[in-house]
Amino acid sequence: MQNSPIIAEMTVIPVAGYDSMLMTLSGCHAPCFTRNIVILKDSSGHTGIGEIHGGDYTCDCLNAVKPLVVGQEIARYRHILQSIHKISSTGKADNGEGIQTLDISKLKFVVKSEWAIECAMLDLLGQHLGVPMAELLGEGVQRESVEVLGYMFFVSDKSKCASGDMQYIDESSSTDKWFKMRREEILTPARIAEQAQCLNEKYGFKNFKLKGGVLDGKVEMDCLREVKKLFPNARVNIDPNGAWSLAEAIDLCKDMHEVITYMEDPCGPEAGFSGREIMREFKNATYFPVATNMIATDWRQFYHTVSLNACDIILADPHFWGFDGTIRMAQLLDSWGLTWGIHSNNHFDITLAAFAQVGCAAPGNPAPIDTHWIWQDGQNLLKDAPQIKDGRLALPQKSGLGVTLDMDKVMKANALYNSLKTHDRDDAMATMQYLIPGWKYNHKKPALVR
Repeated sequence: MQNSPIIAEMTVIPVAGYDSMLMTLSGCHAPCFTRNIVILKDSSGHTGIGEIHGGDYTCDCLNAVKPLVVGQEIARYRHILQSIHKISSTGKADNGEGIQTLDISKLKFVVKSEWAIECAMLDLLGQHLGVPMAELLGEGVQRESVEVLGYMFFVSDKSKCASGDMQYIDESSSTDKWFKMRREEILTPARIAEQAQCLNEKYGFKNFKLKGGVLDGKVEMDCLREVKKLFPNARVNIDPNGAWSLAEAIDLCKDMHEVITYMEDPCGPEAGFSGREIMREFKNATYFPVATNMIATDWRQFYHTVSLNACDIILADPHFWGFDGTIRMAQLLDSWGLTWGIHSNNHFDITLAAFAQVGCAAPGNPAPIDTHWIWQDGQNLLKDAPQIKDGRLALPQKSGLGVTLDMDKVMKANALYNSLKTHDRDDAMATMQYLIPGWKYNHKKPALVR
């Protein structure tokens, strides 16, 4: 007997959007970022959607499993995912290291393509049952909105690569103060403080995170001090992606307890010790709570992380863990007195809607969640993109994922994708060569310290 609609069609559409010249340890973001969109249609006429990591590898993985998805009941979504996992194999270049040294080329192995399918199936099931996706996760809806932090970046001068094949988007004529600012150079403590002020005015953020690993650590600490002066009640933290040695991390942070609330991946593997062991030593020396999205990206890594008491906050992005997995993680952390949060990468508004669903289903008291969306705001693929207001992201009111795809905009984003020479992320080669000729990635050297 058929108890739920049948998945009649699965479509995978690779898309691209515009980015700023955002700086990280691994270099700088290219003018465009890529994602893959999954669209499922069922026998009752509903459409479910999901968004995941970009690039040909992930796109090929999604297309390969279509026969396991089409023709199945949406209520059996767990069985569908199980069948995908049973045929999954390790990529030839996947050595299991994940992103413990922030090797961006390995990110496609940490992100699992099938989680976009899971999202789309939960979207369909929620529509079928008339409930939001969050109601299908864990113990259901825990809150009607989730707090979001202001995710700040250093931004380089895009005019320095004016001779490149692709140009960064220019919003200098925008009447929106934030839209204009996010495409400008931001490389000093004063400018980072100005960025925080602008984000507070635009989105109401009360807490902030700075992507570090770009300038000398002392300068980055000065940036945090300036933000804290502006917002003395804010939770302020920094993520240098393990760029600092243990000794440097301790020296930089030991006197920052009045400024920093917690540290995210301050240091990584060194001297024969794993990133988990080094993070534990950092905690012992500084008494700072520590967050990670680098040393606990799957359940086996998580086991070793908690065994060493190396982290207090696990940033369980549903694109790493799956939607069921990220809520299971949130439940476990809450039971153990630890904290759950989300890390993000560049994404469209489909992921923003997904973050609202998991954020509103996570039990306990989650950390304010990450999102890159503020850097892409305005590039909507939805007719009803969620909004960040007063520093919070509300649960969409409609059933399922609660949003509606705008196919005209999706196809324009697909055309942009098809115009790109490469679809894989490479922060080292994209534009760093225009800033520092011959620049090479070094996971223990901040990007602009050469």
